[in-house]
Amino acid sequence: MEDKKYTFENAEYRNTYRHTAAHIMAQAVKRLFPDVKLAIGPAVEDGFYYDFDTETRFGREDLDRIEAEMRKICKEDLKPERAEYSRADALKLAGELGEPYKIELIDSLPEDAVISFYKQGEFTDLCAGPHLDSTGRVKSNAFKLLSCTGAYWRGDSKRQMLQRIYGTCFLKKEELDAHLEMIEEAKKRDHRKLGRELDLFTLMDEGPGFPFFFPKGMVIRNLLREIWKTEHEKAGYEEILTPLILNEELWHRSGHWNHYKENMYFTAIDEEGHAIKPMNCPGCMLIYKRKMWSYRDLPVRLAEMGVVHRHELSGALHGLMRVRSFTQDDAHIFMTPEQVPREIIGVIELIDRIYKIFGFKYTVELSTRPDDFMGDAQTWETAEKALEEALVAMNAEYRINKGGGAFYGPKIDFHLVDSIGRTWQCGTLQLDFQMPERFGLEYIGSDGERHRPVMIHRACFGSFERFIGILIEHYAGAFPMWLSPVQIKVMSITDRSTDYAASVAESLIEAGLRVETDFRNEKIGFKIREAQMHKIPYMLVIGDKEVEAGLLSVRTRSGGDEGTVSLEEFVKKCKNEVKSKI
Repeated sequence: MEDKKYTFENAEYRNTYRHTAAHIMAQAVKRLFPDVKLAIGPAVEDGFYYDFDTETRFGREDLDRIEAEMRKICKEDLKPERAEYSRADALKLAGELGEPYKIELIDSLPEDAVISFYKQGEFTDLCAGPHLDSTGRVKSNAFKLLSCTGAYWRGDSKRQMLQRIYGTCFLKKEELDAHLEMIEEAKKRDHRKLGRELDLFTLMDEGPGFPFFFPKGMVIRNLLREIWKTEHEKAGYEEILTPLILNEELWHRSGHWNHYKENMYFTAIDEEGHAIKPMNCPGCMLIYKRKMWSYRDLPVRLAEMGVVHRHELSGALHGLMRVRSFTQDDAHIFMTPEQVPREIIGVIELIDRIYKIFGFKYTVELSTRPDDFMGDAQTWETAEKALEEALVAMNAEYRINKGGGAFYGPKIDFHLVDSIGRTWQCGTLQLDFQMPERFGLEYIGSDGERHRPVMIHRACFGSFERFIGILIEHYAGAFPMWLSPVQIKVMSITDRSTDYAASVAESLIEAGLRVETDFRNEKIGFKIREAQMHKIPYMLVIGDKEVEAGLLSVRTRSGGDEGTVSLEEFVKKCKNEVKSKI
């Protein structure tokens, strides 16, 4: 049996392997471009990157040269050697190496930090490690440099723009080939490209990071909202709406000012400071606090389709996946401590039901207390234990993301798996003992005394915008019938068949189906190809034969000819398909 310790199933080994590959790449770059200054080079989800300060603009030919040099370094079988230094000696060594970014990194380390460098051959780099015991351990035929992009030093747009080279690597060439094939497939499914081609949405220079949705995109949004509303009503939620702008004091009270200020937008009203909300929770607190509740009223489940704004660096923006304004399908549950287990399970069950509508599988991640947290450690331990016990009670498989919780509470995140195997974090459930305390929330218990409720923050889709982007890529724009903005295209072959085709379209619309017509004086082959490009599920071709027989000639977007059927049969088929959500 294979020892999983030395496979990519072991996250620690996978990260060590890919971090070693990043160092091999940096060494290759320094050999080919000696004047380059090194920044940072971590392992990431699908590979690694390294940031370089250089006047050279790395192109594909440069990446190919770097790859070739990396293979030489692998074959040289160099042994990384770790050495630890005092702060003074570390600064001296970084200065001798001519690496100003390493000097800054050393200066930012705690006074008692262990400062280590790794040396392999002629190459020395500041690094905490660990590394593989030899560059030869990295398979020279199983890595690929993918791209070079710009990246600000330390993510600060006021700092130096660096060049970031991304690479990926695996243990076997077959695994690399499969990953590269997936990348090519992902390019075809790029939601930004399909969003334009299918006339769903776009992003414009006049509003960077603020999406514009077109009528067909709004069809999808509204269908998601219908699902959201129906499922939440079944689960006992009540819908609310809170203001987009709230005064500065509220954000001090919630803790966002100290923990999230850099991601917020601000404005002044009547010479007083206000913030555009990055989250819906503080407004929901105020709604709960409007009256005194009894323990008999709890749990109170308040759901909100809230538009939020968050400041993102321009380099981090990515279509609908990373925007500055989005609609969060938020909800907050206020409950007694005794109700916590049942409510956690209820949220997980709701999220599971919604994902099953789309056929999504998902993985679960439990994120624990971060370094930057509110409250005391004991309360956090109580919250983390409650989340973990709920997952265990449901026999759910999950992994631990140590230190990945929100600043006010631990959380469970749900990662969707799309049709080509990529994962996307969407749903979340956060257990919070902190904000009820900060806002002074109360209820009257069975003993007649005032008590503090416990709170759950949660979202199912997460961001409507991001979820739509995921759906576009998951289906490659070919949405199932029920979700397709246009379900049927009715096309006439000649002017003689236009009246009948128009009456068919009218009947389909009356049946509740989404229909477009194409009665242009164009060849029918051109009309069919255009409808297929727009990924419309069904095309009805109406010519003299169809008019004479009173039938419909049906084609699918995949190019299949389904023959002729009556209008009644076709309507029944479509309604069944929509109802079953296939």
